[in-house]
Amino acid sequence: MAMVARPYDLPISPQDRRAPGRMGMMLLIATEASFFVYLLFSYFYLASMARGAWPPDGNNPALRLSLPNTIILIVSSGTMWWAEAGIRKGQQARLRIGLLVTLILGMLFLAIQGLEYSNQSFTPATDAYGSLFFTITGFHGAHVAAGLLMNIFVQARAWAGHFTATRHLALSNVALYWHFVDVVWIVVFLSLYITPRLG
Repeated sequence: MAMVARPYDLPISPQDRRAPGRMGMMLLIATEASFFVYLLFSYFYLASMARGAWPPDGNNPALRLSLPNTIILIVSSGTMWWAEAGIRKGQQARLRIGLLVTLILGMLFLAIQGLEYSNQSFTPATDAYGSLFFTITGFHGAHVAAGLLMNIFVQARAWAGHFTATRHLALSNVALYWHFVDVVWIVVFLSLYITPRLG
């Protein structure tokens, strides 16, 4: 005898915006966004209270590495979008290639950030500016690293053929997180690297 679905039956694996996984990711992003707001508020508050130059040594953070790194992260958001758009059309190869390129770009971003750290004339212990600079950029770098781990997880599932045109919620959640991380970096870049040059 066939079972008749009742109006109050819960779906076994919802794939839309009402899915618990999507709601959980949205709450995570909202929480993490608030952390960055607090950090950037602290940065601008101390900048407004500084009696001398800001940064204190008068040297603005160099753009030689940070600007190309920003472009790399923006491009990685594009490759993630390309991968997700591919699986929506059932294109498995496009999904796998897009995820792999995104992973490589994200790793390159972290490598260049590490190089930039090694070239800085200040440390987190130098002064309040140094502490905030490394805290904000380091906190963001940790989010990039978390996004790369998520990428590896969904990439393993992608190569195993777990995603289809109608079932790819896990991938969509990871893509949403990655776009969030990229948008945050644009705000961080404008705040820490560009605004000191406008004064």
